[in-house]
Amino acid sequence: MEKNKYKQIVKKYTPKENRLFNGIIAFLVGGLMGVIGQLLLEMYAYFLDIPTTEAGTFMIITLIAIGALFTCFGFFDKMVNFCKAGLLIPITGFAHAMMSAALEYKREGLVTGIGANMFKLAGTVIIFGVASAYVFGLIRLIIFGG
Repeated sequence: MEKNKYKQIVKKYTPKENRLFNGIIAFLVGGLMGVIGQLLLEMYAYFLDIPTTEAGTFMIITLIAIGALFTCFGFFDKMVNFCKAGLLIPITGFAHAMMSAALEYKREGLVTGIGANMFKLAGTVIIFGVASAYVFGLIRLIIFGG
């Protein structure tokens, strides 16, 4: 089969993506995640009688745990198919990336399976996040001083 004819067939049967709808859904779900995070923050600060800066740690841990549990139960992938970046961009996306890799390689053992492969996807995010924070920190130090 010719390459052009093949490309035409693929283009014809490839589902069309509604970017406006996906953007609106991601915006709304991302906003909802922010609201949930703020509610958790306020709840921890009120019930544990701690400052909001310390309650922020508890809020992040809670969102990571929920993201990891939803990944283990298979809910997260189904939710992401609808919510798109609204769930992948917040900290829940990081938890999903870590847990997905751990689940995929668990049969290979604790060290060579989970330990060696858990950071495959999330590791790049961590490395580039730390490297960019270092570079921008240096730029800020040079421009604005100590």
